[in-house]
Amino acid sequence: MIDKQVPTVAQALADIPDGATVMIGGFGASGSPIELIHGLIDQGATDLTVINNNTGNGEVGLAALIGNGQVSRMICSFPRSSQSRVFPKLYREGRIQLEVVPQGTLAERIRAAGAGIPAFYTPTTVGTILAEGKEQREIDGRTYVMEPWLKADFALVKCESADPLGNLTFNKTARNFSPLMCMAATTTIVQTKRLVARGDIDPEHVVTPGIFVNRVVEVPNPVHEDTLIADGRSYP
Repeated sequence: MIDKQVPTVAQALADIPDGATVMIGGFGASGSPIELIHGLIDQGATDLTVINNNTGNGEVGLAALIGNGQVSRMICSFPRSSQSRVFPKLYREGRIQLEVVPQGTLAERIRAAGAGIPAFYTPTTVGTILAEGKEQREIDGRTYVMEPWLKADFALVKCESADPLGNLTFNKTARNFSPLMCMAATTTIVQTKRLVARGDIDPEHVVTPGIFVNRVVEVPNPVHEDTLIADGRSYP
């Protein structure tokens, strides 16, 4: 059996190179792997392309990674939210690139990569600037835009429990994009609140099977993005 446990966050992230494409789980604060993101700041990789639902909030987590100058391009659905300050400023200054993808299309592009489907057709962006330059086709009398799969070199994910084989469960809506990202990345790195023994997770309760996971690091008391923001915290 392959033991996917890694003793520290730093060791789990050590080989992420400059220029990597990194998927980061989370829907706003829900399911955001704060310890892994802060570990990536400490690790120092730069010129990253990051795929996430949004661009972070406050000055912690993803927003802190962006603010530290390590992200050159964002692919997301919501570049602005109620507490997003870092990304909008850098974008207005021309210091970071942005690709906006409708949320359902973002999820499907990630899922397609995990399923080995290189592209698919959707009507979502027809007639908008997001369709410009993309192949379009009429099917059954309706126009569709072709969207390519979305792959990554690494995925950073937070889960509720994991075993040494990398089988994962999630806490309700903290699940969000994470299972899809685990499938679409070459290397999936997971922080788990509880690391349990082999066999302790009922197979019927496994959300992401270990075949899609490469490294698991236990973070018993993970911080929450909203709590850090409410306390006025920043990182580093």
